[in-house]
Amino acid sequence: MTNSAEHEPNPTYYKPNTSALTIVPLESDHAVQLCDWVYQPPYERFNWPDWDRMQKDGIEFGDPVLRTQQYGAVLDERQALIGYVQFFPLGNVTRLGLGLRPDLCGKGLGPSIVRAMAEEALKRMPGNEIDLEVLIWNERAIRAYEKAGFRITDTYLLPSLSGGDPEPFHCMVFEPTY
Repeated sequence: MTNSAEHEPNPTYYKPNTSALTIVPLESDHAVQLCDWVYQPPYERFNWPDWDRMQKDGIEFGDPVLRTQQYGAVLDERQALIGYVQFFPLGNVTRLGLGLRPDLCGKGLGPSIVRAMAEEALKRMPGNEIDLEVLIWNERAIRAYEKAGFRITDTYLLPSLSGGDPEPFHCMVFEPTY
């Protein structure tokens, strides 16, 4: 197992150059790192299971076919993994699933990284609407998505990520302004 700390710059002073981001295929070494990321409450629901379980059960990027077809790794100028994106096809819509390395959350990087993900989705699937879903209590993410060019278009209940009662989500659609 790869130690993810050897791939990451010191978070006490590190701020990636968001104009130098690249989105590349999500490789298994990236997946191992994602499974090591630990989000603090109330974001702990976004922690992935351990890599061995993901592979054994074929969960999300633990399925090599799904990983190849839908997932991307977001790398900084040093080629360090700072985020991931899923480009989930839904007819004429590409739904983004995404995450930012926990030590970088809340530092103002979200809008430019999310915008880069949305623009990559438009390149991959020209003409598709780009959207995402976000829990309505996740105000930090909603602010980042709005700054990136997303607008709330609907609110509905979806099954809880933790297995409890259904929870309210916003659907947000990318409306690029050039």
